[in-house]
Amino acid sequence: MRKLIIGAPLLIGLLAPAQSASRRAERAAILQVVHRMEAAWNRGDFRGYMAGFSNPGVVFVSGGKFQAGWQGTLDHYIRDYGGSAERRGKLHFYNMRVDLLAPDAAMLIGQYRLVRGSRITEGVNTRLFRKLRGRWLITVNHVSAYDVAPPTEPATQ
Repeated sequence: MRKLIIGAPLLIGLLAPAQSASRRAERAAILQVVHRMEAAWNRGDFRGYMAGFSNPGVVFVSGGKFQAGWQGTLDHYIRDYGGSAERRGKLHFYNMRVDLLAPDAAMLIGQYRLVRGSRITEGVNTRLFRKLRGRWLITVNHVSAYDVAPPTEPATQ
């Protein structure tokens, strides 16, 4: 009877496709969280939007300030964006890049666009995801935003 001896390069070569598939699955799961958040926002479900964040332990940074945690951020969204589709606007996340840092940690950096009538806000989100109790959740969210100037009408003479 012959023993099969697998050298390190062959073993690594055999494991690489499985690890790659696993990494792709984790990235897809993280992006799915963000897609669900976008859909929740666009239907006016702010609690559903906030389901993507660790509750209560999320750290929000926006406008150069720390926000008031999970509940304070939900209250802010309801107060400042709730009431109507026009007031809430349409949110879209794009150009998202996910870097897996560890089996339970990942960083996402991406852009977003929020159109509220003639006001358009664009920006960058940097998000630290942690896998908590089997679910990917945002534990740190940093937003850098700016208003896009509305198109100007040419001067009439």
